[in-house]
Amino acid sequence: MKQSESLAKLSANRRSFLKKGVMGAGAAAMAAGLLPGSFVAIGRAEDDGVPITKGDIAILRFLQALEQVEADLWIQYSELGGTQDNEVSGVNAGNPIYMAALTILDGDMPQYIHDNTDDEISHAAFLKNYLESKGASAVSLEPFRHLPTSKATGANQNFLGDGGRLTNLTQLTIDTSFWTRYRSITNPDFDPAAKFIQATGNFDGSNTNSLNGGRFTAIPRSDDDTHGSDPSNPPASISPRLQAIAFAAGFHFAFIEQGGTSLYPTLAQKVSNLEVLRILLSIGPSETMHFQTWQDKAGNANQGNPPLTVTDPVNNSTVTFRDLHVAQAETSPESLNGDTLQANLIMPEPTHFLDPEFGPVAIIRPTSTQNGGAVASVMSFAQDGLFLDPKTGKNTGIVPLLLRLAEEADEARRQI
Repeated sequence: MKQSESLAKLSANRRSFLKKGVMGAGAAAMAAGLLPGSFVAIGRAEDDGVPITKGDIAILRFLQALEQVEADLWIQYSELGGTQDNEVSGVNAGNPIYMAALTILDGDMPQYIHDNTDDEISHAAFLKNYLESKGASAVSLEPFRHLPTSKATGANQNFLGDGGRLTNLTQLTIDTSFWTRYRSITNPDFDPAAKFIQATGNFDGSNTNSLNGGRFTAIPRSDDDTHGSDPSNPPASISPRLQAIAFAAGFHFAFIEQGGTSLYPTLAQKVSNLEVLRILLSIGPSETMHFQTWQDKAGNANQGNPPLTVTDPVNNSTVTFRDLHVAQAETSPESLNGDTLQANLIMPEPTHFLDPEFGPVAIIRPTSTQNGGAVASVMSFAQDGLFLDPKTGKNTGIVPLLLRLAEEADEARRQI
């Protein structure tokens, strides 16, 4: 709770951060020269002749920064659990025991992890190259790459020379309410008071034993986390502790990608230049493809078994995974309480949108700035624990920078 309150205060005061110049090298120039809302002679798209606005650049800079964050976390997952080759990051043979635990969710998990990693790396690189081609400066998050690497077998201790990371995957608080949000007729943009229960823990509306009720690791921190398991016959050969780590990863994959699923269409509504719009409308659906894959795989956690309850001895947090294949399905009349949990309901349930007179429609949600915009995305990542420094228990300085970039993006306005 204290962490959430401090993040809210940080978001509310981000304008003062801009004025104090805390952004670091090059950021002040961005703040002074790339204000949203007016045209800037950076480039023209041949297909419509509308110049790229400062708001467009602000959107692209924010997305380029956030894609670096996603690439960083996915590289860590790929090092340990992805298909091993030189294309992405698998140069240390991976962690065969962790890979075996992940295959409980699906036998193709290593390939999916590898390919998702490849996608996010390409997004960050493309946006950087595009920005620079238009004379705009890209965002570098290198000053914040100092979080520790896992000590487990397969983790690259010399990543980029020193092993430092932007993200921490070992103290996560994973909001799995996206699960019921997409399975309910209720739309958070339409009904701000809507409540969606978690897909883990006790299905009573509380956070008891849920991934959203404590801190959990989604990767083995050391070989202690894989001790007592072997890859010979999952799930029987995988300890409950490692199963819980793999299941947490499965839900975290979906949590991360549902953020991009909402973010790209939200920001696309603010774009002026047609070529920039094309970029957002082309990258965004790939994030949706990721989310659709991961929510399907997460639904296989603990399938066919009684509830699995595990306490993490390091983080001292307890989680319960239930078989979602036998969970509550669609109700008649359709549930308005966000409590539909059945695993295979992976298509978005039609929901209210814009006006109830139009009737329910299957859509991506949320797509409002308040719930799905840039600032909302940064806040959700920070509350997830991605940027926690285990030495201090606090977020790194990357959060203020991302919030400032996010505000610039959210303030962009379509120019016609």
